[in-house]
Amino acid sequence: MPAIAPIIRIVDVAHVRFAAPDLAMMRGFLNDFGFETFEAGGRLYGRGCDGRAFVHVTEPGEARFLAVGLRAASLADLETLASAEGVPVEALEEPGGGHVVRLVDPDGHRVEVVAGQDVRAPAPPLSDPPRNTAAAKPRLRAPLRLRNAPAHIQRIGHAVLRVRDFRKSEAWYKGRFGLLTSDEVEAAKGVPLGAFLRCDRGDVPSDHHTLFLAELPGPPGLLHAAFEVANLDDLMLGHQHLKSAGRKPAWGVGRHIMGSQIFDYWLDPFGNELEHWTDGDLFTAADPPQKQTFQALLAVQWGSPHPMQAGRLAPPARLVGLLMALRLRLARLFRRKPEGTPA
Repeated sequence: MPAIAPIIRIVDVAHVRFAAPDLAMMRGFLNDFGFETFEAGGRLYGRGCDGRAFVHVTEPGEARFLAVGLRAASLADLETLASAEGVPVEALEEPGGGHVVRLVDPDGHRVEVVAGQDVRAPAPPLSDPPRNTAAAKPRLRAPLRLRNAPAHIQRIGHAVLRVRDFRKSEAWYKGRFGLLTSDEVEAAKGVPLGAFLRCDRGDVPSDHHTLFLAELPGPPGLLHAAFEVANLDDLMLGHQHLKSAGRKPAWGVGRHIMGSQIFDYWLDPFGNELEHWTDGDLFTAADPPQKQTFQALLAVQWGSPHPMQAGRLAPPARLVGLLMALRLRLARLFRRKPEGTPA
């Protein structure tokens, strides 16, 4: 699709926000997942090692997804966005302070665009010890001994939203936040179902995706939120810890095709899906968009197959894609206004 001149260009995803009826139960899971947790103002917060005040928020209430947060480059950008949207710039009355512009996307998802939050010094990075391979043996006379522990959450990496109308949502997010397409996914040739979108930071490398918008069956909502961990050993130790704690796995471990991340998905006690990931792709604004198949979305380069493909009687991914394409064509046909219908 043609380039859209955005109102601002965001620099990253900031947080995800949920409601849950039992904050203590959520806190136990978040601790096992690797967050540093704390409560303030009646809310439960999770933070990583990047120095940001929080990347995960839970408020008391009926279990549901509430909002995704995006990070603007400056307060001036927030003011530009607020003026264009006809909404106020508000003080963010939460840990870290700063300001926020609150929007609602075409599917009713709350979008909290933040800037000016306090950032403390990041925690020292977890070391990635030398690895002996067939090509090089840098680790000599030193056995590798790992400590059992939860994974170390470094930062939030992306969020995946299920939407009703992919092109409408894509235009909304690109027009406001300057996102670029990394990979557009087609259910069948010429039938797009979604896209992996990254931040436009010019020559500064950005994650393969900050948002993935997907027109998939089911009501609009968050499909998952993803958090970067220190390295592969850290991800595997986190997997082992969550398994030993009796937490519910969703998918993993494996390596994706689009984005290339090594992934591991888990469900919190209220059904929200969170991902550990490491070793993802980075691109600049100079890298052109690509098109990918639905089969590539479900496939892995190695590791656990997608749950839809895991059973002995699993339908072929190509057949699922064709059925998805038929559904999308019908939905788009019925969305069109008949000729002569008033606007």
